[in-house]
Amino acid sequence: MSPATPAPHGEGPALELLVHGVGGATPQDMLKDPRTVRITGDDKAAVYRRADDAEAERHPEEYLDRPVPEAYCWSNLTSGNGARALWLLLLPFMVANLAHWTRPRAKGSRRTTRLYGALVRLVALSLTILLTAAACEVALDLLAWQCAGSAACGGERAWLGFLSAEQGGWWSQPGRRLALAAVVPVALVVLLWYLSNRTWSAYESQRPPTAADGCVAGVDSDHGDGADHDDDSHHGDGADFQDSDADDADDGASEGASRDAERDSARPRAPRRPFVRPALGRPGFWYGRRLVARLRAAHTAAGFLTVAAAVAGAAARHDRSADDTLLKVCGVLLEAALALAGVAVLWVVLRRGRSEKRVDARLDRAVVRYLPGTSLALLALALLYAAWSRPAWESAATLPGDVTFRVIALAQGTLVVALAVVALRLHSRAHHARVVLHGLGGPAVAMLACALGGVMTGGVAQRVADWLDGPGTPGMDGHGAIPGPPVLLSWQAAVIPVLLVVLLLPALALAVRTWLLGRRLGPAVEAEYREERPDPVRTRRIAGTRARARLTDDAPLLVGLLAGATLLLGIGAVIGAWVSGEVPGRAFGDSGGLTESTAEAAQALGSWLVGFGFILFVTMGRRAYRDASARRTIGILWDVGTFWPRAAHPFAPPCYAERAVPDLTWRMCTWTERSGGRLVISGHSQGSVLAAAAVWQLPEATRRRVALLTYGSPLERLYGRWFPAYFGPGALRELNSQMDCWRNLWRTTDPIGGPVLVPAAGGHPDVDRDALKDPLVHGRSGRYPLPEPILGHSDYQADPSFAKERAHLLDRLTPVVPAQAGVAEL
Repeated sequence: MSPATPAPHGEGPALELLVHGVGGATPQDMLKDPRTVRITGDDKAAVYRRADDAEAERHPEEYLDRPVPEAYCWSNLTSGNGARALWLLLLPFMVANLAHWTRPRAKGSRRTTRLYGALVRLVALSLTILLTAAACEVALDLLAWQCAGSAACGGERAWLGFLSAEQGGWWSQPGRRLALAAVVPVALVVLLWYLSNRTWSAYESQRPPTAADGCVAGVDSDHGDGADHDDDSHHGDGADFQDSDADDADDGASEGASRDAERDSARPRAPRRPFVRPALGRPGFWYGRRLVARLRAAHTAAGFLTVAAAVAGAAARHDRSADDTLLKVCGVLLEAALALAGVAVLWVVLRRGRSEKRVDARLDRAVVRYLPGTSLALLALALLYAAWSRPAWESAATLPGDVTFRVIALAQGTLVVALAVVALRLHSRAHHARVVLHGLGGPAVAMLACALGGVMTGGVAQRVADWLDGPGTPGMDGHGAIPGPPVLLSWQAAVIPVLLVVLLLPALALAVRTWLLGRRLGPAVEAEYREERPDPVRTRRIAGTRARARLTDDAPLLVGLLAGATLLLGIGAVIGAWVSGEVPGRAFGDSGGLTESTAEAAQALGSWLVGFGFILFVTMGRRAYRDASARRTIGILWDVGTFWPRAAHPFAPPCYAERAVPDLTWRMCTWTERSGGRLVISGHSQGSVLAAAAVWQLPEATRRRVALLTYGSPLERLYGRWFPAYFGPGALRELNSQMDCWRNLWRTTDPIGGPVLVPAAGGHPDVDRDALKDPLVHGRSGRYPLPEPILGHSDYQADPSFAKERAHLLDRLTPVVPAQAGVAEL
């Protein structure tokens, strides 16, 4: 937006708070001025003004015809430095966390909603176990057990010489090799704990405003900040309270009705019905540090226990067939202790969800401190037990990792199917016509998280096995240096080419349909611009851009097909590995002809693809560390994926909105209170989602002096369809009814933004403006001698309608004179 664009005269001071979208933006670009100053904030997120506007409140006479522009820059919360590019490796955890928020809008079904949240948290826990098991497979099985125990493999690698069984040294015993190799998966778990704890301190520890600050509605005024009131005994079985809170909003409950309308000093208005705050508007929604701390403790303990089970299990299996009674008893007791600790982890994960009715600042210190500590102590005992001298023990074949990965795969498939049943039940009770996949968006996303985890973990194991095996093919010819990774991983790799073929057909169908749609839109484009001699090339370009923009609405279909095909092929891979006990190339080795050739080709190509996928992740992360433009691109992924709090997986990248939404809420409250002026919060793309979430948090008195201007907004097109429990039509209509003015701008060429579909009601006009023309003119003219660009999702401020809509919003707001007139403090 150009700050110099004039706006109609209005009473009192006015402020425009600009919020950028995905990919980030500099304050200089947002304010169209190279000289900017930081008004408040830090290096992660801050509010900026032009240098000439820094003291605008001291000279109100200079801003009678225009608002004071301010820019809120939050890009460093997601893509500020090169180290954060490594968050790309946490992609499966992030996708699993999204599955928590994609549940259908529940209505009067709290138990089903609680079950949905518990199932998602179990899927997330399985991913942590899968990642740790993959690290154990590489370090314990492939390196310490197979390679170090093989003269052909260990003899070729000097750095493994001290572990080699041929050397006969202290470390040559299998148990001691396993104990030493356990350092690798343990270091991985510690790294994940450290990253989660570090980001937890930087993000979730930022306290949002409370009723005592006068910057949220009275919904939490009965409990202050809630630090001493929210425990399990107050909430039954500790369900996902963001879910039950959303149910209350859907049912029209009055528990969260706003009480601050009596304190509103604005002019008398038409009576409003009490404001029932949706989940995003509740005080504790953007303050999830207690749940993250609990889940972090549980997942850290699960990682340590997985390593301990891998090490102690191998030693216990040997002792059961040996004559040493003492070691046999120790093995049984240790495995029983590990099982009990695993039950404790499950209890913590299932016991409690999020609490959002109040700011929950009290931590469950017993869980946070003692659960990881106990699991670490059991791990130390397991390492000591495995390292005990067993001269007769020799490593042969493989560790039983195949069974481990089968159990994990079956558990994940079962959880996803159960999640689908629960999601369908919720959707049937609160039908939403535009929700994706008929309510199955959450299960589909959970399935994709499991698939991503399988590709990344299987890719590591496949690449390490190929590296250690030399010219041989693990599991195929029987002449390799090592037996290779678990058979199931080869089966899972073999189904990847089949999955790509399955997806190729709908992708081609969508491409053809988009091309035909572009051809059909040509006459409509020419009729819209009313050109006497339209340029056919220009027409096809505009029509093609509009047709491609509609592909966003088809994305759920591809996601559903991908998730369904992944589930079915995954089941087939587990059955094939379990029945045959061999890799696909050997399982079909006696069939001959096309079947045998296809199986061998699928296994070879799948192994290459799964390894290539992992290498691609690492390469992109390394490039992002060195290349700022690549880092910005990767940052866009987190702008979309990490909007939501960490409610299912504590090792997911942190939620930037837990900092950004309170920032915007504080800024709007403090400025309107001290200046008594009008404010329009102007959000582009993802910035419009942050703006709407911040407006939901405002008290009634402040909300009446705030206008919302959204453009290129995915509020309905993306969030309303994928997250109907939080941005569904009911929530958006409620938000509009409690605001004096909201306007949404969109284009048919925009692949991300779209209309919010909130009709006129209760004296409020339609939120959506008619679609903006893009480009502004079809061809060359006297006023536009050069071709105008097709802007799509960018540069909405360049359209003349932008300044008109902003001015209209400000004119509809009524300023409130502050109690003490004078200079407003910033």
